[in-house]
Amino acid sequence: MQPYFLPYIGYWQLINAVDVFVIYDNIQYTKKSWINRNRYLLNGKDALFTINIRNDSDTLNVDERFLSSEYKKDKMIAMFQNAYYKAPMKMEAIRFLTEMINCQEENLFKYIYNSVVKICEYIGIKTKIVVSSSVDIDHALKAENKVLAICKELGAETYINSMGGMELYSKEMFKEHGIELKFIKSKPVEYKQFDYEFVSNLSIIDVMMFNTKETIEGFLKEYELV
Repeated sequence: MQPYFLPYIGYWQLINAVDVFVIYDNIQYTKKSWINRNRYLLNGKDALFTINIRNDSDTLNVDERFLSSEYKKDKMIAMFQNAYYKAPMKMEAIRFLTEMINCQEENLFKYIYNSVVKICEYIGIKTKIVVSSSVDIDHALKAENKVLAICKELGAETYINSMGGMELYSKEMFKEHGIELKFIKSKPVEYKQFDYEFVSNLSIIDVMMFNTKETIEGFLKEYELV
């Protein structure tokens, strides 16, 4: 999967569902993707937050992009503090987020990678995480062929992807290579967001603000494989 900054609960369900999670570093950065932005709750509605990155060539990979000086970590922390100042788990979540957001990495991939590892620790995910460039394959391969090569190199019997992958990957193709292809389908996860109507699929930050670690561990199992 691509590296995403503080993604929604489904991303963490996927990590939790597998034995090895491969996170792409040598993949092209895509503008307006969820790589360096996500949504949080602001006055009952969803709002965007973003990691500002330096202006650079659009052809560069994620591991070749860097944070911009315009990215003010203290302002992002304050933004979450203000938006969730009455949330039940605010104190613990903000203490954790402050340390994570203040990570000194300037490389975009390393910064996001650190956040993925730290959040896994926070919510109790013990899955092994592998950086794609460390896998011994031909990294010039694209799309399905690259995924298959990674699976083979890691000795995978089953490959699990998000539901969006149903349009990209063929179960027949994977079967020909001796690998079972499955997709993770999240069940509805809902919780109290102050007294507002529930807004779904916000950043994991929203989940952390309103739920205990034990409750979040339960949410991680709310899926089925198809």
